[in-house]
This record gives sequence, structure tokens and C-alpha cells, in this order.
Amino acid sequence: MSGLLVCGTSSDAGKSLVVTGLCRAWARAGVDVVPFKSQNMSNNSMVCADGSEIGRAQWLQAQAAQVEASSLMNPVLLKPGSDRRAFVVVRGRPAGELQAGEYATGRRHLAEAAYAAFEELAGSHHLVVCEGAGSPAEVNLRAGDYTNMGLARRFGLPTLVVADIDRGGALAALVGTWELLEPQDRVLMAGYVVNKFRGDEDVLAPGLAVVSERTGMPWLGTLPWLEDVWLDSEDALSTARWVPGDGTTPSLRVAVVRFPRASNATDVDALAAEPGVEVRVTTDTSVCRDADLLVLPGSRSTVSDLAWLRQRGLAGVVLERVRAQRPVLGVCGGYEMLGTRIVDTVESGVGVVDGLGALPATTVFGPDKVLGRPTGAWQGHDVAGYEIHHGVVTAEPSFPGGTRAGSTYGTIWHGTLECDGFRRALLTEVAHATGSPWRAAPDARPFAARREAMVDALADAVTEHLDLDALLDLARAR
Repeated sequence: MSGLLVCGTSSDAGKSLVVTGLCRAWARAGVDVVPFKSQNMSNNSMVCADGSEIGRAQWLQAQAAQVEASSLMNPVLLKPGSDRRAFVVVRGRPAGELQAGEYATGRRHLAEAAYAAFEELAGSHHLVVCEGAGSPAEVNLRAGDYTNMGLARRFGLPTLVVADIDRGGALAALVGTWELLEPQDRVLMAGYVVNKFRGDEDVLAPGLAVVSERTGMPWLGTLPWLEDVWLDSEDALSTARWVPGDGTTPSLRVAVVRFPRASNATDVDALAAEPGVEVRVTTDTSVCRDADLLVLPGSRSTVSDLAWLRQRGLAGVVLERVRAQRPVLGVCGGYEMLGTRIVDTVESGVGVVDGLGALPATTVFGPDKVLGRPTGAWQGHDVAGYEIHHGVVTAEPSFPGGTRAGSTYGTIWHGTLECDGFRRALLTEVAHATGSPWRAAPDARPFAARREAMVDALADAVTEHLDLDALLDLARAR
């Protein structure tokens, strides 16, 4: 068994991107490689074929490695429910809550679950590429760490650190990371990579020489800024950096409400990839009012986000649109908000709350989480999605995973918009309802093919710009 840990100087430095690229590059070379992340803190998750829930990034990394995703690859998933509370998922199943005060010292049982999963995964594959979380230099959390240097020291994993130079301060971040590490952790720091570089590498070279001199870490490559590569987000509601319509003038406008506790935000990525469609993630009432389609996405705190929707005046915009037959789509938590009533003694503990009344549906939250990979059909198109929810919605089914009333649609299923035929049929209805000239492009690439092309482009960049032979030698030498 061989292993490598990829850490970052900060969150979003490029850890997920590098792990994904390495997994695909080595898989193409015939290496039996799998991804692993001890603990992921994210409200963007996915349901595996066995019904377990893992972070969306690890699901995509498994695709990159060309293996079936499983809970072994992300044994601990923390889903923030508030600023001081997170819902815990262990080996793909709900496992209570974690309070903010417990984060530094109350995770020993989670660490043991993570270590056991790593050992099981490593025992059945030749190479495990691990992704760290946040930064390995968070000294206030080091005692209970099992995601960064705690994992590395437990299993003797050589560690690669990634710095995002587009943010500025990358060289200082690399040296600062090294300086804050304990001596026993520094021994495992095997090299560093610079990410998102734009410009002349000769200008960067003297700075890299100083970093290597100060830390003793070798430089193992510089990844360029990859304009057309975007991977499923972990932390924020954001759409891909794809140019709307591949450079064409957008003719269909989609507004997505930016909930404070948005979950599974990747639902809208397929809309952003559709030619001629412009997607804006927003809290602006005028943008939400004027869009051809308004989307209420998933939420990890449905009742709280519904109250926020009312406080911001956005609930009134939703109801204006419903009365005017201007299209609205609610997904999971957004669907629950569109119903008449929510009974929640589980997630928020509030009890009975009035919904927006836009759809004839009621939601009752139960203690058991529903996880699944349902399928269906709509207007002759196959539809597949995945379910992750405590709220059970009762409604007359007239839409995949939900119901509709006029131009208002609701579904408890995530991921349906990745189904090309269904997505384009729905957008065609939206265009007709709003008088938009948008029509589906007959030559548009399938969404799954576009994602695969991005993963391959990332692997190409990793192969060209990183020293893969040195990295593989490091992993095998552990």
C-alpha cells in the first residue's frame, strides 16, 4: 500500500483540485488509486450506490479515479446547521451533532472511525491519495487533528502542501505553514505545489528558491490558472466559471437564491453549463423578480432559511411570481418552503411553521434521514436524482420527486438537472411561459461529458506541470 496526503495553506487553496487531477492521471496510467478525506465539512454531499452519504468532492474524486464511491473515502462528514452546531455523518449515516466547543477536543471517536476507514481502504488498493482539510498549521486544533498532520503522522504519509498564488501571499503562506508545524510534522512535509499561476514562471522562480531554502521542502510543480476547469464546490453556493452559453448571448436568465444555509448547491451547475442560459446566485430582490426562472435550492436549515427569506422580502417576490405564473423551482428544502406547512421538531425544533403556500404540499420532519438514488420519467425523458433529507413531503405527484402547480415546480430530489433531456424540457417550458427566445442547442454537449472533459483537462495539466514520478516515488516510499 502507498499513500500521499495533499494539504493546503488555506481552505480552497486547491487541495480538491490536485487530488482529483492526481487520481485521474494515475488511473489513466493503470495505477489502482482511490481518494480519501478523513473529515469533510460541507453541506454539499452525494449519495453513493450503497445508500451512504459522502462529501460531493470525494464522490467526484472517485469518478476521477474510475472507482465506485463509498463511505470509506469520506468516513466523517460534518454538515453545518448553524455557526455553532454541525450534524455528524459517520460512514455515510447520521451520527448525532457536534457543538463548536467540542471541535478541538471532542472528536476522538470520529478520529478512530476515520483511521479505521483509511486502513480498510488502504488494505484493498495500491495507492490512497488523501485530501486534508483547511490548513495543517491550525495549531489551535492540532491536538485533536485527524485530517491533516494527525493522519499523516499516524500512517507515516508524505505530505504535499498546495498554495493558491492567485490570492497573493502564497510564498509567505508556505513558509508560515512550515514554521507553525511541530518538528515531528515537518519531517513528513515532502514538497509543495503552487496553484493558479498566471504569468512568467521565471519571475516566480527566485521566490520558490527562497521557500525551498527556508523550509527544505522541494518545489514539485506549478499549476497554471485553468479557465475552463471547475470542480464541485464544498463550501459555498456558486456556479461554475463556465461562460454562459459558451460565449453566446444569454437569452434565458436564472436567479438562484443564496440561502445562508444552502446545501447541495451543485444542483444548479448544469443550468450554468447550458448554452444560452445565464445563472446568477443572488439575494437581490430585483434580480429574483426579473429572472425567467427563480430557483430556491436546498437548505440545511429549512425553517431558518424560510424565516430569512421572509425577512429579506424575497418571500414576497416568490409569491408575486407564483401569482403571475412566472416559473419558480424549489429543490428539497426550497420545495419544502413552497408548501403550505412544515412540521419540524427535529432539525430546528420550532414545531409547526406556515410555508409559502405556493404548492399543495406539507412537510413533516422525522428523526430518520432519507437517503436514496430514485429514478423516474417526465415528458418522455428519464430522470435520476438522489435524496438527502429528514423532511418527508406529502403531495400529489405530478413532477419528478415532487409536484407542480402551473409554473411552480417542486422536487425533493437533488441532481435531476444533470439529466440532459429533462433539464432542457423544463427550460423549454420556462422559455415558453416567459416569452424567452431560448431554445435548446441541438449540438450541446451532455453535462456528464462536460464534467468528464474538465476532469481530463485537469489530469492533463497535472501530468504536464507536476513531477508525477517524484510524487509517486514519495507515496511508495512511505
